[in-house]
Amino acid sequence: MTTTAPRLGTALARLLILAAALLGTLLAGAAPASAHAALTGSDPKDGAVVATAPKEVNLTFSEQVAMSADSIRVLDPAGRRADTGEIRDLCSGSIVRYGVELRAGLPDGTYTVAWQTVSADSHPIAGAFTFSIGAPSATSVALPDREPGGGLVGALYGIARYLSYAGFAVLVGGGAFVLICWPRGAGVRPVQRTVVRAWLTLTGATLVMLLLRNPYTGSGELSDAFDLAGLKSVLETKTGAALTSRLLLLGAAALFVAVLFGAYTRRTDPKEKKDLVFGLGIGGTVVATGIAGTWALAEHASTGIQPGIAMPVDILHLLAVAAWLGGLTVLLIALYRAPSVERIAVERFSKVAFTSVAVLAATGLYQSWRQVGSWSALTGTRYGQLLLVKIGLMGVLVGIAWISRRWTQRLADLPSGGLPPADLSSAEKETEGAEEGEASEADEASEADEASAISEISEAEGASGASPDLDPERAAQLARQRAAVATARRKRERDADPERSGLRRSVLTEAAVAVVLLAVTTVLTTTEPGRTEEEAGRSTSASGPAAVPDRPVDVRLPFDTGGVDGKGVVRLSLDPGRTGANGLHIYVERPDGKPLDVPEVKVALTLEAKDVGPLPVAPDRIQAGHWSASGVQIPMPGEWRIQVTVRTSDIDQTTLDKNVKIG
Repeated sequence: MTTTAPRLGTALARLLILAAALLGTLLAGAAPASAHAALTGSDPKDGAVVATAPKEVNLTFSEQVAMSADSIRVLDPAGRRADTGEIRDLCSGSIVRYGVELRAGLPDGTYTVAWQTVSADSHPIAGAFTFSIGAPSATSVALPDREPGGGLVGALYGIARYLSYAGFAVLVGGGAFVLICWPRGAGVRPVQRTVVRAWLTLTGATLVMLLLRNPYTGSGELSDAFDLAGLKSVLETKTGAALTSRLLLLGAAALFVAVLFGAYTRRTDPKEKKDLVFGLGIGGTVVATGIAGTWALAEHASTGIQPGIAMPVDILHLLAVAAWLGGLTVLLIALYRAPSVERIAVERFSKVAFTSVAVLAATGLYQSWRQVGSWSALTGTRYGQLLLVKIGLMGVLVGIAWISRRWTQRLADLPSGGLPPADLSSAEKETEGAEEGEASEADEASEADEASAISEISEAEGASGASPDLDPERAAQLARQRAAVATARRKRERDADPERSGLRRSVLTEAAVAVVLLAVTTVLTTTEPGRTEEEAGRSTSASGPAAVPDRPVDVRLPFDTGGVDGKGVVRLSLDPGRTGANGLHIYVERPDGKPLDVPEVKVALTLEAKDVGPLPVAPDRIQAGHWSASGVQIPMPGEWRIQVTVRTSDIDQTTLDKNVKIG
């Protein structure tokens, strides 16, 4: 059966709906940007109880961070600043450490260390932990629930990032497609509009990111986007310099676009056109490389291991993505909106796409090793899982590209190298004759409407010949009808070529998958690399526990010693239930809830995972059924086993145990 062309509206709508659904599913599950630099240690450690107040608090990070005056704040139990506000740079070699001095004469209690900064790859990070002087206490410090880089500002910034990547790909890839594959496309209006809109999109997205940078890394309030002092501070950062450089390079890109779609299309001398192509190729490559470099110099590639190799590799990766996906977008527009696309243009793009895929495979392999580092990080971290999704989408995209390549080969196999536009009308008649029984009702209706419109136009034109004063409104209506008939004829002429129809379908599907692939890539750039996440996890495990809220550990244990008054319940409370000093209270009750006065109660604590204990605790009797002990030291976090021995007579006793999590 001969292949027929898809209807643009139906096919495009279905694929765009599918792409939007996949994109929505992906972004709906995407959390705000997590830490790219990670806190790997602190002094005092999280949850530590120190006998005397330290002189300063030090924080150690996995990579370089940008510190400001308020990046580290130490708050006392009442929420007042306990530090001097002077950040000290304690970095040495590969160790990234910063500290803040504490005020003298700090009283005992629990102190909160809140920090917020920007990692070297441009993403905001924040966190908090507590330590205690003397003994833990209640604290009234309330930290904001907003994640760094989250909220409305984070969402808008993320959208701008996605649009900037998309605009770059279409701008660079579209220009390359016209210069390398389809020079005649420089004079095709839909192609011109696509590339110009890509330039506008990239420029607008860059301006939005520059304005949102201050609230994105700071307060999170949208109103701060127009804070001139904040904008000035942003311009002094590495990311601000990269965004400003991108805007300057986009000015040069505007000149490139103007020459490509202006002076180049007006040239008729082959030698002049060849010289202009050479100049545009050199200049365009320099500008495109510079724009790609603004990402490489400010994000993942600029930090971590081997940045001197990673940045050029990242630039190559971005250029290969643009050449493939951007060229694919312009090819799709040309296949549907241009009168015809020469076979040689599709063949050339097929070679460009193949080269781009090879470059993407090589650079992507290196980037994956650099950012993930291990098989466990590939499957056990969010970055690794997203990378697997991206690899899967790349496989799908390559498969669809292979189908497109086969359609291109079928075009090449035609005797005349593909039917030229002038011969499409006769070919259409032959196709219609072969498929007369399979023509759809919609196509028949369309042809009938066209024939009716042509008849009506002919009658009106005949009448206008007899009457020179044709009604202007009627003349305008006839002009619109002529345009509609011409458009319908051109569409039917394009759709009559089954090879080009198949190519259009495969390229459209390829573009839809590319939309989702670009979204995954954008989310990857805002996700903590797997290598960093694993290293931070190991460092955190070695340095101390994660922050947990203050809450007592309450245990209820029924018992039966077998003697007189041998049944009851032991209620045990360990407050605050953390490492360091704790208060222990034990209540022994009868089954009816009344206090039961027993001769003896003993407690032992054991951390079996670390071979610690049992650590005996001898509580004092406070009153009937109530026993207590203060300063019960728990040296480290983990799964502790609490053993309670209750003696109800000289010979009747029992031992109860319960495992509890101590933070």
